[in-house]
Amino acid sequence: MNRRNLIMGAVALSGASLSDATFSARADTIASTRPAADKRRYVSPAVEATIVRMRLAIADPKLAALFEACYPNTLDTTVEMGEVDGKPDAFVITGDIEALWLRDSSAQVWPYLPLAKDDAALRLLFHGVIQRQARCILIDPYANAFLKDPAAMTTLKWSIGDLTTMKPGVAERKWEIDSLCYPIRLAYGYLSATGDKAPFDDTWRAAMHAILRTFREQQRKDGPGPYSFQRKAEAPTETLALGGYGSPTRKVGLIHSGFRPSDDACTYPFLIPSNHFAVVSLRQLAAMAEATGLDAAFARDCLALAAEVETALLAHGLIDDGHDKKVGGGKMWAYEVDGFGNTLFMDDANVPSLLALPYLGALSADDPIYRATRRAAWSERNPYFFRGKAGEGIGGPHEGLRLIWPMSLMVRILTSSDDAEIRASLDILKSTDAGTGLMHEAFDEDNPAVFTRPWFAWANGLFGETLLDLHARKPHLLN
Repeated sequence: MNRRNLIMGAVALSGASLSDATFSARADTIASTRPAADKRRYVSPAVEATIVRMRLAIADPKLAALFEACYPNTLDTTVEMGEVDGKPDAFVITGDIEALWLRDSSAQVWPYLPLAKDDAALRLLFHGVIQRQARCILIDPYANAFLKDPAAMTTLKWSIGDLTTMKPGVAERKWEIDSLCYPIRLAYGYLSATGDKAPFDDTWRAAMHAILRTFREQQRKDGPGPYSFQRKAEAPTETLALGGYGSPTRKVGLIHSGFRPSDDACTYPFLIPSNHFAVVSLRQLAAMAEATGLDAAFARDCLALAAEVETALLAHGLIDDGHDKKVGGGKMWAYEVDGFGNTLFMDDANVPSLLALPYLGALSADDPIYRATRRAAWSERNPYFFRGKAGEGIGGPHEGLRLIWPMSLMVRILTSSDDAEIRASLDILKSTDAGTGLMHEAFDEDNPAVFTRPWFAWANGLFGETLLDLHARKPHLLN
């Protein structure tokens, strides 16, 4: 399935079953659309116990059924375990595309981190994902997606003719800053949650050195660097201008990104949410350096680059709010800039986004500049904010106008303390699954039966994470 294709109409998912007979006795229960137990790819006792606990804690039967199907979707449908050189290997596909995205695979398993310390099956999974990602980065740190077979050439139809240096094992070679941030976030989260150092071997350490080197290269202080990309495509967001290097910039210390986390080309190469994410990731990498065998000099280099990028963000990433001068000092964050003074304000549903900056640890949700940015992003000032009969939310150019991404509603909840705002977002989420019992990539603002990607594991996992977050900090909204 082409990542950009629109799937029209509701999808009937087979194999619906309840995970525990307890639920079938409840008159108000809606059966989940989980695959039958013998069809599930990977099982975690801690995840199964969490499903039972949450189904009893969530009063709304529709939300409860959605949680049961969505939260374990990555384990149920996308994981293939194996071994490489005697070490665990986990290949995690996005869902309807048979490839591993560094971003998606990290985000897909992230909701299980709090359970990993006491669940050997989850520790094995995380060990395998961290190791697989490290090997992928060493194949090509500029690639965003990879094949299971490291010796194979891409099987993705839209990537086969790309004008770039395609290596064996690479599925797609779109340079996105966040592709290297997410594996750091996952490694840091795993070490923090478990204290387990087993995944962090020489291969992993070499991959971390490759990440730091690539971030430095893409500051482009000494020329355009080794990466370029062009694609013959109808959509201009599928290729980079000026010989595949992207629009020109003034070298100010920010890191260039060819593409956004939506896999769409940047208009201006300094993608502000991704540069914020890089600052967070570099500091996390420095913080875990000693525990994982990375030396002190490497940690200092990470901190130095993080400080340089942060300084450049403050100097070049802020724009005039233009509306609310009292909040945020009249400033808000741009989405993209070029260092010459040209800026783009919008937001995209894919994470990292401006809306998601507190979720990623880049800013406080109470930060006045973030609050101003958030209001603008969730309004008609954002050209990719849509409001219709089915609900409201943020989309993006990847799938086009009118299409709201459920992910934006989940991020809105995860970064909100407003009960009314959270309830409104939950109501939209539970009423726009088109009867499938799962989250989708995007749905039409007026008709949720028109949607894209019926099998999109990242969105499903993020929904589960969202409800777990609410159960922890605002349980009254669920019970």
